[in-house]
Amino acid sequence: MNVRDALEADADALASIADSPTDVMRNLVHDRTVRVAEDGTHDPNADVSDSQFDGSDPEDLLGFISFDAREDTVHVTQLDGTSEACKQLLGEPVRFAQRESMAVELLVSPDSEAIEDAAEELGFERRGRGPRFDGAPTTRFRLEP
Repeated sequence: MNVRDALEADADALASIADSPTDVMRNLVHDRTVRVAEDGTHDPNADVSDSQFDGSDPEDLLGFISFDAREDTVHVTQLDGTSEACKQLLGEPVRFAQRESMAVELLVSPDSEAIEDAAEELGFERRGRGPRFDGAPTTRFRLEP
């Protein structure tokens, strides 16, 4: 599995994973740090100058994460994908936060067992209820520096 920065051309594939409109995902790529996990059969050292405009195939992407840093906390704003992809992708903001001596915060919906497992495996602790999104509850997870 390779992890790389998301490109605008990945918007269709991200929309497919997140079940969101392509325009929303395109804006996400511009507004946040977004990383994608793709099938390990791709050469991460290959020249991407041509392929960056073609877009990625939704079949090739295993997941994605978006996050941003504010004050003393890195906030994971979206995470979706396979169990293994979620674990590897969640490591991205964790490493950034460790270098900057920041905490990491993540909200997990009840039907996101892969994300919850990844968070717990990386040392996140449950910190109670988070806000509701579209009426659905969330659990707040936090990893202190």
